[in-house]
Amino acid sequence: MTSQFDPESTIRPAAPESIFVPIVAKRRGPGITGTVLIAVVAALVVGNIAGIGGYVLGKRAAEATSAAVTQSQDSSQLTLADPAPNQLEPAAGDSIAAIVKKVLPTVVSILAEGKTDAGSGSGFVFRSDGYILTNNHVVDVAKNGGSLSVVLTDGTTFKGEVVGTNPAYDLAVVRVNKTNLPAAILGNSDALRVGDPAIAIGAPLGLAGTVTSGIISALNRPVTTGDTATASFIDAIQTDAAINPGNSGGPLLNAAGQVIGINSAIASMVNGSEAGSIGLGFAIPVNSAKRIAEEIIATGTSQTPVIGVSLDTNFAGPGAKVIKITGGGPADVAGLKLNDLITKIDGRVIDDATELVVAIRENAPGDQIKVTYKRQGSTNTATITLGSSSAKQ
Repeated sequence: MTSQFDPESTIRPAAPESIFVPIVAKRRGPGITGTVLIAVVAALVVGNIAGIGGYVLGKRAAEATSAAVTQSQDSSQLTLADPAPNQLEPAAGDSIAAIVKKVLPTVVSILAEGKTDAGSGSGFVFRSDGYILTNNHVVDVAKNGGSLSVVLTDGTTFKGEVVGTNPAYDLAVVRVNKTNLPAAILGNSDALRVGDPAIAIGAPLGLAGTVTSGIISALNRPVTTGDTATASFIDAIQTDAAINPGNSGGPLLNAAGQVIGINSAIASMVNGSEAGSIGLGFAIPVNSAKRIAEEIIATGTSQTPVIGVSLDTNFAGPGAKVIKITGGGPADVAGLKLNDLITKIDGRVIDDATELVVAIRENAPGDQIKVTYKRQGSTNTATITLGSSSAKQ
């Protein structure tokens, strides 16, 4: 019997030996628990996702992180914003100390207060006119009557306002009433190599300005966490730089001091203890996060690429098995049918449903992708033009 991932379902698979958890620091409330959502995917591919709704301290299990993809005229040409006059750009080859001296003023701590819960995380100045990029699970507790405080490295505190979020990708943009802020320089996450240096800055356990370093341990690591049917997914950058609760939303830097990722999750052993670093940290690639952030700033919302299929959540792979197709959707128009087994996206091998989601989300609505699939023993290809679904706040 097959099982379909549905937006309204409450599938709760058993946890494996480790879990991926978001890394916001707890300020009040009981312990943190979580399970990995390892059987996935219709809503995320179809586009009917309702969104996790964020991480509520003391009440909800660990949630996911995910890179986000938005509409663009030509997503293959990612144009990074020209540095504003007050942006701080380290020279390539700087020591870690020199990099930190230049980048630290762009990093912020975020304090989120809800009616019954509170937490703290990190973020960085995305634009000098007051826009801060962070994780959705950092700010979610402050929704519906809560409050946000954004603290600069010099201790100056501002009231923060959520401009928009994409819960499915665990990204949020916050604005403060301050201009001429030192903004971080964005790097190119597509240029990363395994073994490259990595530096994480944030406020783990509320300790602002904490710096850790390591390397890029892996790339394109499909990561998903959550205890509901609406999990988030990222095509993650994996690092062994120490990342702990409170690092959420803070920058992961390269050797030039450029932001290459947004720290979002860690792997933690399932033993009932509080989550902490075991050398397995995960970050949202900055190229994808940049697209989402810019769309949120421009419109208050963002778009998710979809192909219009549901997948068999019990199929272990290799490949992702189609069990439902949205009539008139991108996959239907391209000729895909029930029981087709998707094995590659643009040449990337698809091991399971999770990897299919993250591979799709590396693109933007309107992009064309080449899908390789098997049907009754024959291998076929199709070109699919990605559809879109608006993020639900």
